[in-house]
Amino acid sequence: MFSVIAYQAGYATSVSQLFHDAIHAIDEVHYSFEDKSAWSSKPRSAYHWHKRMSRSKAWLMIDESMLIDGQPKCCGFINIETGFYTQGYIDSLYVHPAYQGKGIAKTLYQTLEQWVVEQGYRELTVDASSLSKALFLSQGFKLCHRSYQEKRGRVIMGYLMKKLL
Repeated sequence: MFSVIAYQAGYATSVSQLFHDAIHAIDEVHYSFEDKSAWSSKPRSAYHWHKRMSRSKAWLMIDESMLIDGQPKCCGFINIETGFYTQGYIDSLYVHPAYQGKGIAKTLYQTLEQWVVEQGYRELTVDASSLSKALFLSQGFKLCHRSYQEKRGRVIMGYLMKKLL
């Protein structure tokens, strides 16, 4: 059974490993081995992820049927920036490779959208990967233009997308 919960500090290590595993599971049709290695050369610290998630509004998808160290397994996460200049920017959306294709990303996104509507946000933006572009299009986002992020000397291509609420 799956549940969406608010981010909790005890999941920071799981989030870090999930991020790394999800990046490296991307088919090389989308991003090369070198791109993926620049994007995530190794899992970042739990401290890094806790700080990143707690400075934004974040949710986790957990698998209550799979316990790891006594807590349900984190199988996906999403977070959105809430600061004045970055409000409405979707920072991350990742699903563990073993759970992809089960509607988890869509459920996490819909949880986020419901929250932002309740908060009165007027728009959402995201730098979508070539892999997540289709999901965001299916949720009503419009493509603004290609975007590029530099990671460890490599330029990673994506798509800046926007949705008016």
